[in-house]
Amino acid sequence: MALNTSLVQLNTFSKSLSAKLKKIGLFSVQNLLFYLPFRYEDYSKVLTIANLTPGEQVTIKAQISAIAVKRGWKYSKMFTEAIAEDETGKIKLMWFGQPFIAKVLKMGDVAYFSGIVKDGKLGLNMVNPVYEKDTPPSPPLLRGGKQNDTLVKVGNRIHTARIVPIYHTTEKLTQKQLRYLISQVIGLATEIKEWLPEEFLESADLVPLSEAIRGIHFPEDETDLVQAQKRLKFGEIFILQLRAEMIRQSLKRANAPIISFQEKAVKEFVAKLPFELTAPQKVASWEILKDLNKNEPMNRLLEGDVGSGKTVVAGLALYNTVLNGYQGVIMAPTEILARQHFESLKQILGDNVSLALLTRSQFTVYNLQFTKNFQFSNDKLSKQKIVELIKNGEIDVVVGTHSLLSDDVQFKHLGLAVVDEQHRFGVEQRKILREKAGGGRLNPHFLSMTATPIPRSFALLLYGDLDLSIINQLPVGRKPIKTRVVEPYNRQKAYEFIKEQVKLGRQVFVICPLIESSVIPTESRDEWSLPAGEAGDPSTSLRYARDDKSDEKKTVMSEYKKLSEEIFPDLKVAYLHGKLPARGGSALGGKPSKESVMEAFRNGETNILVSTSVIEVGVNIPNASVMMIEGAERFGLAQLHQFRGRVGRAEHQSYCLLFSNTENEKALARLEFFQNNIDGFKVAEYDLETRGPGEVYGTAQSGLGNFKLATLKDIKLIKLARDLVRDIDFNQYPIFKEKVKEWEKGVHLE
Repeated sequence: MALNTSLVQLNTFSKSLSAKLKKIGLFSVQNLLFYLPFRYEDYSKVLTIANLTPGEQVTIKAQISAIAVKRGWKYSKMFTEAIAEDETGKIKLMWFGQPFIAKVLKMGDVAYFSGIVKDGKLGLNMVNPVYEKDTPPSPPLLRGGKQNDTLVKVGNRIHTARIVPIYHTTEKLTQKQLRYLISQVIGLATEIKEWLPEEFLESADLVPLSEAIRGIHFPEDETDLVQAQKRLKFGEIFILQLRAEMIRQSLKRANAPIISFQEKAVKEFVAKLPFELTAPQKVASWEILKDLNKNEPMNRLLEGDVGSGKTVVAGLALYNTVLNGYQGVIMAPTEILARQHFESLKQILGDNVSLALLTRSQFTVYNLQFTKNFQFSNDKLSKQKIVELIKNGEIDVVVGTHSLLSDDVQFKHLGLAVVDEQHRFGVEQRKILREKAGGGRLNPHFLSMTATPIPRSFALLLYGDLDLSIINQLPVGRKPIKTRVVEPYNRQKAYEFIKEQVKLGRQVFVICPLIESSVIPTESRDEWSLPAGEAGDPSTSLRYARDDKSDEKKTVMSEYKKLSEEIFPDLKVAYLHGKLPARGGSALGGKPSKESVMEAFRNGETNILVSTSVIEVGVNIPNASVMMIEGAERFGLAQLHQFRGRVGRAEHQSYCLLFSNTENEKALARLEFFQNNIDGFKVAEYDLETRGPGEVYGTAQSGLGNFKLATLKDIKLIKLARDLVRDIDFNQYPIFKEKVKEWEKGVHLE
């Protein structure tokens, strides 16, 4: 028998069992050994019946003195009742819905029983205890009858009287079946090749991989289990850190333009800003400016809570880049956000630089008359002409979407590339930008920005190749947003409050989960991954999205119709969703477009904007003071926080109103936490703890789709792994490159 032996060759293996195992991806011995438990039951405390205490989780060894299948008088359901005895006393055992047990356990059988002891009217009892007869399991055999000679002794008990592993199973595949199969092949754990060099095992105080696999399935005690978990967690974390270090070293070998700090001009620029930079903004700016002054590409993530002022920090870096004779580019995920960055940079940079907005449907320039060679009107420039100006170096800063990477856009001297709402530049993005950069193919400096707060432990784990700058303070004068979960009976009061806000000249966002009853949303990357059904079951989310008859479901079109015709007939209401065309039309007449709707709302021509989550990131409407969210339980807290960040961007007091008809306790607890916490980093921590990185950031974005054991709480292991990989010589350890490639392909085996 070997690690690649098919499971069908195992003793007692059937076609039925084969089909069940295929459902959970188990085909070979190696698959089985790396199918790890997700929790444990501690049945290691073995007591006599006389020493039992109600509430304890224990194991007893006792003999069946009576057993029968009975019918319950209250519910008329069948249950199995038994009396078990040892030399010190008796206890009643009951199993509900398992009449077959009376055929498995017979009078006189001696067995181990594990579970929680309860105190009944007639004495102590156990309900649905795990049982295991006092006979050792058969040795692992191949179908030919050959006994495996590498059996690792796990003891006679695998279901009771020990720390017992619990696995994710599928229909009709029991814990006992799976546990028994693993016990049959656990001896082959000794054949698993250790890929961590001895010096790394010693530095991290780790047991060998083969020992960890044995201990993760059948630990001898708690210490044994902790050591096994530590080794396997470290392996997962270490591979992710190796990947980050490979990226870091690759960038370190590359050449980038040295963009020196133009101290006098930058200080004058900052002094003329209509607001004072916060302390975190100053620190982040200085970190970026120092990176730009090196001949290796900057690789930094600028992280800030919503409304914390990341754009001005990026603007300052772009300005310093232009002062050095280089061009800059900033890429946004949507045309709406690209347009907004363009408008923001016009205000921040003023007449200091020339700007171009270039997306698939929008192209315009600003301040072109100050360029060196071209002297003509900014108006009516074709897209082709703007591309030519960029290539000739006549445009200092280009703002666009990621389509800039695929469009026929070339730079003369690209010095700094900024990407918004993406945690890092991908390898292909870097390659394309280097090819477009001009200037002898120097690598531009890279700055990523995100308004999605990432706890430092998570950033340390996933973005080990990035330097991190954090802006965790709002600009001076901003008032904290007041958040309230509105009870259904207070809905009318909320509508009256909105009318009062509009009378004061304020504007209102209304967020709905879907576009129309028969359409499933596609514009938000998170709408599918967030828990529509309170319990976080994706299948519940899908059913809910397709349920046209659900009167609780709020859609943009139905909500728009209700608000504009019934609730606020005297106010100007518009709607926005991802399926609208990018340009053309009118917000209040004819067919609207994203551009016309946002322009009208930005100019104050509409009072209320009903939208899907298309506005979750970056949209800046300082006059908006109310964010009203329907079906709030359907969104994750990180996304709710992004919505909330669309208001509170000026001196006005702003409000976030959450509407939900759910009665689910977990969902209500999440909303209550959100109501009481305005700090995006605290919200992110809570969201990660309750839902996990895969759901908060998306499995691909989080990079944790391959993790089975490691979590963000393993901060000591994360730091240890990061220290060990720093400046590592990959030529000395070729196995490390292989492991990273396996990880990137999604291979789930160590």
